[in-house]
Amino acid sequence: MGIKYLHTMVRVKNLEASMAFFALLGLKETKRYDSEKGRFSLIFMAAEGQEECPVELTYNWDGDDDLPSDGRHFGHLAYEVDDIYATCQTLKDAGVVINRPPRDGHMAFVRSPDNISIELLQKGANLAAAEPWASMENTGHW
Repeated sequence: MGIKYLHTMVRVKNLEASMAFFALLGLKETKRYDSEKGRFSLIFMAAEGQEECPVELTYNWDGDDDLPSDGRHFGHLAYEVDDIYATCQTLKDAGVVINRPPRDGHMAFVRSPDNISIELLQKGANLAAAEPWASMENTGHW
């Protein structure tokens, strides 16, 4: 099974302050995605020469009042996999709960034994919808 580390996501309350902090560490913006419909921004920042290992800053435009005040804003680890269905089947067969099944052939979320959220993304183009995944409901929150 091929796997590649993609990024670590953290939720931020103040995008400008967070970007300035990571810039002080030597990270630069490498990619940005702004969603008008979802009202959020994803900013990827990485050290020069290490663009393949970014931190993803997730900023919700309308605020994020549910963020804890203790600094625990960690979101998830993300990995690219060769075959999202086969990877999820292997995990499911081992007793891992698939919190967000790969219904779209692109993305799934699972949890580690320590309750760490892991995002799995299909390498390359999305796979065609396939059963039993296509009709599965979410079994949890990610």
